[in-house]
This record gives sequence, structure tokens and C-alpha cells, in this order.
Amino acid sequence: MTRRRALQAGAALLAAPALVEQAHAQSQFDWKRFRGQSIDVSLTANPRSQILMQNQREFEELTGIKVNSEAIPEQQHRQKFAIEFASGRPSFDVVGISLHVSKRQVGRAKWCADLRPMLADTSLTAPDFDFSDFAPGTIAYSTQADGRLDTLPEFVDYFLLYYNKELLDAKGVAPPATFDELYDAAKRLTDPSKQIYGSVNRGLRNANVLIWTSFLLGTAQKDTLDAQRRLITDTPDAIWAGQLYQKMMRETAPPGIVGFNWNEAQTSFMQGRAAFWIDGCGFAAPLEDRTRSRVVGKVGYGVMPRGPGAHHCVMTQTAFGIAETSRKKGPAWLYLQWASGRANQLRYLTSGAGSPARASTYANEEAIRDSRFPKQFFESLVASGQIGRAGLPEIVPVTEFRDTFGTGLTNTIGGADVATELRKATEAFRPVLEQSERDA
Repeated sequence: MTRRRALQAGAALLAAPALVEQAHAQSQFDWKRFRGQSIDVSLTANPRSQILMQNQREFEELTGIKVNSEAIPEQQHRQKFAIEFASGRPSFDVVGISLHVSKRQVGRAKWCADLRPMLADTSLTAPDFDFSDFAPGTIAYSTQADGRLDTLPEFVDYFLLYYNKELLDAKGVAPPATFDELYDAAKRLTDPSKQIYGSVNRGLRNANVLIWTSFLLGTAQKDTLDAQRRLITDTPDAIWAGQLYQKMMRETAPPGIVGFNWNEAQTSFMQGRAAFWIDGCGFAAPLEDRTRSRVVGKVGYGVMPRGPGAHHCVMTQTAFGIAETSRKKGPAWLYLQWASGRANQLRYLTSGAGSPARASTYANEEAIRDSRFPKQFFESLVASGQIGRAGLPEIVPVTEFRDTFGTGLTNTIGGADVATELRKATEAFRPVLEQSERDA
């Protein structure tokens, strides 16, 4: 989804006057309407889910609704909710969804309820919910091709360049503005004898694809699909991005990098063992935690470096959905309003847990000033919003895409030829994509 398309789609949805006016109208809304009931919430384990679970008593006291919540590691959570949805008897009422992975899968099967009727129901939607506060692009991302709003935006994750200012200063290295400068700096800062490495990024199959596409976004090509939705994943630009990935992982990363997902990379960076780390802004929170991190006050936050043909950063989005089969849609909708409300969105931002979907959070200068995060962090989020672009194709078999190309990328870390691996992955995935498109 391009930025222009996202803005146009979001603007069109927000322009529906009846929906917006009804959602904001004064009504006989009552937070206690469903007191005594309970709901089950299934979330992905991450800093934002931790914030929600730590504060869910606030919702329980506000509504009288009991919340049974769980947070499951990312890969397992995607598999779990897909299996449960497919069974027709999901164990949850509310589910957290990574739209960049599961949007078309969830939308095609209509697993989640259309939220528009609840949004328009003034007895179910709080007068101060302010639907128009969500950035238009996030609403567009949460809207299916048939117009169904089947999820409510939670946050947008922009990939940043984290860097250890102390390590850079010791060698007189400036924060890189281009990918070439990033590679050169990472090489210069790598010192295995001291267990210091120039970079630490995702090497684990599937997870590593977003680092490759981070580099691909810096080329004139930018995308993995062309206008006819055909793969363009073994082109000169795609190969260039793969070769940069290979060099960074083989020459500047620590041993065992093939097993690193974001959490292993985060831990290594927090220990002061790496100069650079590319990943989502939602993983910043522990870096400034004095009880866990050795790099508190030493972290630099920057936008993604510029590539030879363009300047973009990977953008992903998560959202909340309500199971279509749930018999507790009302209580679940109240939970969504609370979870995506201003208070939690501000908690995300000021704790470093992510970039909120609500525009108003960025205007709260007092809260930002009192945050433990430096001004540079918030400036990087705003700047990344200007260059954010989807890092994965919007297709149903996106997990298979990540698995197939992730395997090839992992092979390159072992020394395999990049062009050969990308050609093999392209040929292997092409029939999967073509079949999926025919089924659409």
C-alpha cells in the first residue's frame, strides 16, 4: 500500500459523515452496561501487550468486565489464532493481529466482525472515543477491500536505526546517512577480540525478510511485487539488497546470528555488544530501562539510511479484531475502545513501546518531555512517518513468502550465492502466489 493510496482510502472512510457524527454523538452510553461478564483476549507478546495487561484492571474497574488475557510469542500466536479461527470455535473474543502478515487472510475468511455497526451505535461507542483521531493511513490499513473495517488500529511500527553512541564516538564514527556508510561503519566498529560487533540484525528464517526488504526499499524498485502482482524478487535491485544483507551478516554480526530474531538482537544491543541495530520502534522500551540495559543514555535513534535509489523505512501495523463468532461482541468492543484509547496510546509512545495510531498523542508535549526517552527518539518517529512504506507484500501466503525467502537469506549467511538463492526462492514461491491470486 502506497502512502498516497493509504491517505486517499483513509480520507474516504473518514468522510462518511453519518458514521463519524453518530460515533461522536451524545448518547445513553454506559461503560457498566456489561458488568459481570468476562472476555478472553489473545495478544502477541510484546511491550504494548505488556502495557495493556499491566493496566487491564483499569478497564475492569471502569466496566465491571473481567478480562482473561494472554500474550503469546509472535510466531506461535499467528499460528494459534489461524488454527482456532479455521476451526470455527476460537477461544478468544478479542485478538491482536499483525496486518502486514495476516490482513488478507483474516479479511478473505471474514474471521473478524465488521466494526462499523458498533462504531455507529451510540449506545456502544463512548462519546469521547473520537474515531477521527486515528491517522487516515492506519484506518485504510485496517479496512478490507470490500470496505469492512474488521480491525481497529493499535500502532504503527517504523523500522529505525538504533546505534550505540559510545561505540561510535570511541572510533570517531558519525551516524550513517546512507547504506554504504552503514556498512563501512559497521565494518570499522567490528572487533571480535572484544566481542564487539558492528551490527546485530535478524538472521532467523522468516524474521530476516524484513531486513532484506529494508535494504530493498532503498532501491528504485522498492517493492517485491509489480503492478500486475507478479514477483520481482530476483532482479538486480533485489540481488543488491540481498548482497548488502549478506555482507552485514557475515562480516559485521556476532557468531550464531542465523538464530537471531528481534529479541536476541535486542538483548545483544542492550548488552553493549553491537554498534548498530535495525528494527521496529516498538522494541525500544527496554533500551532505556536501567534495571535491564547497559546502554541507558548511550542509544542514538535515527531514521533508516538512504539507499542508492530511494529513501524509505519499513512500516508495519498491528490492530485489534473481534472474533465474528464471539457472543460477547459488546464487551469486546468496549475493550477495544479502552485498549486503543488516548491513555494507552500515550503509554505506548512515552515508554518507547511504539508509534501510536492516534495523531493526538504526538501533540502531548508535556508527556513527551517527561518521558525517559530523548527528544531524538520522538523526532525519529515523526520523520519515519514521512518515509514509511509497507515492508511485506499484501498477500494471503505472506508467511510462506517469509519462510521461502527467509530460507534463502539464511543460506547466504552461510556463504551461498545471493542471486542463486533469490532465483530459487522466486521460482519456488511463484506458483504459491499464483494459486493464491486465483483463489482471491
